[in-house]
Amino acid sequence: NTMFLVGLSGGIASGKSTVVAVLQELGCAVIDADVIARQVVQPHLKAYQQIVHHFGTEILLENGEINREALGNIIFSQPEKRQLLNSITHPEIQKEMLKQILKYFVLGYRYVILDIPLLFETHRLTKFMKYTVLVYCSPQAQLSRLMQRNGLSQAEAEARIRSQLPLDEKRRFATHIIDNSGERENTRRQVLRLHTHLEDSLDFLWARLAAGTVVAGLAGLVYLLLRHFIS
Repeated sequence: NTMFLVGLSGGIASGKSTVVAVLQELGCAVIDADVIARQVVQPHLKAYQQIVHHFGTEILLENGEINREALGNIIFSQPEKRQLLNSITHPEIQKEMLKQILKYFVLGYRYVILDIPLLFETHRLTKFMKYTVLVYCSPQAQLSRLMQRNGLSQAEAEARIRSQLPLDEKRRFATHIIDNSGERENTRRQVLRLHTHLEDSLDFLWARLAAGTVVAGLAGLVYLLLRHFIS
């Protein structure tokens, strides 16, 4: 039996962070692609240097860090710039995700949840997931929450939502749906049911290797994981 991966995604203001918080309370291993994306662009790292080279120093804050809002404004309106940024950051993000997957593998976790905002937009990573989970809410709730959360006008919020694949379309690709349109307690009950399903899955890995064996076979393990997850 092998450890398996669960892909978790949603849409802007659909409530994914609420679902992640419950999963973490339950002791699940969650790897947040957004957190990693912020880590890999810290000053002096490879991705940071490439971004500054291609986008210029005007996207930097006074302390030298990347101004995410300024960079976001550029890539939001220019798809070719967004592709360029992705080509710089995605390889670094995937390498860091692989390291974390390896850590949970060695620790003997049954599964790892990968929190990837654009999981269903790219499709490239879904083939590595045993299950995919969509945090869904109604279009009306999504628009209202986004306007309130970010202080946006209706037109601004609608533009942000249109930049992503519609939630109703993402539903077709997900093996599990968490409907977050209603009360938080209802969402929590759905997450608990999902957790039970994942825990009951027969595809899991017990931590069956002694520490010495793990260290000795680490190179081979990295190679196998690279073949499985970054093919």
